[in-house]
Amino acid sequence: MWKWANDLFPVCRSITGEGVRFTLNYIKKINANLKIYKVKSGSRYFDWQVPYEWKIKDAYIKKNKKKIINFKKNNLHVVGYSAPINKKMRFNELKRNIHIHPKIPDAIPYVTSYYKKTWGFCMSYAQKRNLEKGNELLDVVIKSKLFKGHLNYGEIIIPGQSKKEVFLSTYVCHPSLGNNELSGPIVTTAIVKWINSMKNRYYTYRIVFIPETIGSIIYIKKNLFKLKKNVIAAFNITCIGDNKSYSYLESKFKKTLTDKVCIKALQTLKLKYKKFNFFEHRGSDERQYSSPGVDLPFCSLMRTKYGEYKEYHSSKDDLSFISPEGLFGGYNLLKTAIRILEINRNYISCNKCEPQFSKRNLKNTFGGSKIEPSYKILSNIIAYADGKTDLIDLSNMLKKDIFFINDKIQFLKKMKLIKIHK
Repeated sequence: MWKWANDLFPVCRSITGEGVRFTLNYIKKINANLKIYKVKSGSRYFDWQVPYEWKIKDAYIKKNKKKIINFKKNNLHVVGYSAPINKKMRFNELKRNIHIHPKIPDAIPYVTSYYKKTWGFCMSYAQKRNLEKGNELLDVVIKSKLFKGHLNYGEIIIPGQSKKEVFLSTYVCHPSLGNNELSGPIVTTAIVKWINSMKNRYYTYRIVFIPETIGSIIYIKKNLFKLKKNVIAAFNITCIGDNKSYSYLESKFKKTLTDKVCIKALQTLKLKYKKFNFFEHRGSDERQYSSPGVDLPFCSLMRTKYGEYKEYHSSKDDLSFISPEGLFGGYNLLKTAIRILEINRNYISCNKCEPQFSKRNLKNTFGGSKIEPSYKILSNIIAYADGKTDLIDLSNMLKKDIFFINDKIQFLKKMKLIKIHK
């Protein structure tokens, strides 16, 4: 994963353009079942219109023939989707198009303007002061163009035994940012590689790599019927690569299967985490997937949530903010959630009343003696094999590891004492 992060970090991505296509094609080399789609600029999806494609070649601000701001050194220096400009001006004219970080003086902020035509530069406080000194004439250049092109996104469908789906969504539209962007597609790519190798997977997996907001809106418009019919659990994957903490953003509905799985995965790995509610803290594509009429059961499992770390949306969210260990921690959490989903079932007893455990050598034949712990666990599992209580519920009630309880369930299945409730 770390190599992928280093390869993709320098790429100038936006909601359209060559950076997105490069990133999707890179992922396709790892997971060949990725399909890349395109939609035309100007196409309408619900209340939104796909903007023109944006291409940028270079941008800089020169003072006394020296480049003070240089896009080729850091692609965050240019406001995303900036219109072209080539003009000499003094600082007083330029300053309305300058953006600095309000809290970190030496950081370059990440700023975009997809739907309003403008231009601008982002820089540190010191760089701004440098441009201001002397009131020199400045060369202000952005070599960009906006044109009728396409928006691209990627989709992978991995079939399972069931047509019911687990939906994973991540976004590929941010430029050189580490946690808030690159960690999502990196961890998702690794998860897809693992799912592709998974034998006897039960669920079908739907995975998308999209531009944030407009991409999810397009995808919903094109796939709403299938999504509402088949999706039983869904995860928005972002901010999953740092070492600072773990976070869980609950679904709009709070008590979905996805919520149960997220909490159980965090508990299984014995992780301390911060819980965020949808009402106050939503901020990514769960806004679209959980909107009225769509209502998909989306949660987010993250490391440090977007907006909860000072480096968010700035040049300080770079490869030094994430780490191989941070990415693996996020990967392992998501993998554990999927492993739990794969084994989570409702079971039903094959007998009315309790089965006779003693004749199967599962209980001491001397009545009244102390109840053996192993028998008690088996007895409790059968007592709640009512078709309504799933494996996660059993694990919670028994206060035992879910994979331990699953082993006991598989034993009872072999003994033909319980079966999967269909």
